[in-house]
Amino acid sequence: MAKTPVSLKQVAVAGAVQRPHAPGSHHQVAVAGATGRMGHMLIEAIRASDDCRLAGALDVPASPAIGNDAAAFLGHASGVPVTADVRAGLEHAEVLIDFTRPEGTLAHLKVCRERGVKAVIGTTGFTDAQKREIEDTARDIAIVLAPNMSVGVNVTLKLIEMAAQALATGYDIEVIEAHHRHKVDAPSGTALKMGEVIAEALGRDLKKDGVFQRHGVTGERDPSSIGFSAIRGGDIVGDHTVLFAGTGERIEITHKAASRATYAQGSLRAVRFLADKDKGLFDMFDVLGLRTA
Repeated sequence: MAKTPVSLKQVAVAGAVQRPHAPGSHHQVAVAGATGRMGHMLIEAIRASDDCRLAGALDVPASPAIGNDAAAFLGHASGVPVTADVRAGLEHAEVLIDFTRPEGTLAHLKVCRERGVKAVIGTTGFTDAQKREIEDTARDIAIVLAPNMSVGVNVTLKLIEMAAQALATGYDIEVIEAHHRHKVDAPSGTALKMGEVIAEALGRDLKKDGVFQRHGVTGERDPSSIGFSAIRGGDIVGDHTVLFAGTGERIEITHKAASRATYAQGSLRAVRFLADKDKGLFDMFDVLGLRTA
């Protein structure tokens, strides 16, 4: 499975103010992309939670919601205005939940690092260089980085790991994913994570063995390849299937998300996990206690 969380030395940052969470108090949570579909789901989940409180709401400067109450879409007043000022939006926050775009997330992380604010990142589409920047930031603050915060998806990843180890020979492996028409990256971060889990379980290199498109005369399938197919259309929240195709049988492990609420609830579990963490890079296997090595 994935590597053990990054072990990082504690490095003080001038001006950083760590915000320790007091037992029994509310987790003070800011949301980036507060007016998007995922942002609304997160705010609704925070408002319904017994132990989390909305402490900040960020959006892009051009958003028509700037200055409005972040919970106005629920018909309630949270007392938290939507702002494009990242420092103002994080002023009272202990943790930022960010499901935006890579460039925006990295800009938010710079301020998190300055202010000692932890981060739960569900953004996908990072380049290798951007991932290294996140790893460097985790030297100073605690971060949960996961392409999918769903508890079910992460249990599915564990099942895929076990299946890959058991079906190491004689089975061709394909990852098929489907998302709504608005998704901008492909394959999805979750599909790539599934590929990484499979590759690590089998001792393969996804950069070398991953096949991301087929067209024309491709020749016979390389037995070591891990194929990917991406579907975009309608309002599909997120479907992922890993196919192990052998001779005379095939095994399919599938997860289908019907609502973004599952991502929101997983994100709040990540917030709670970070309560006693000061520094380091973690993923949902750490949050859910699924890591075995």
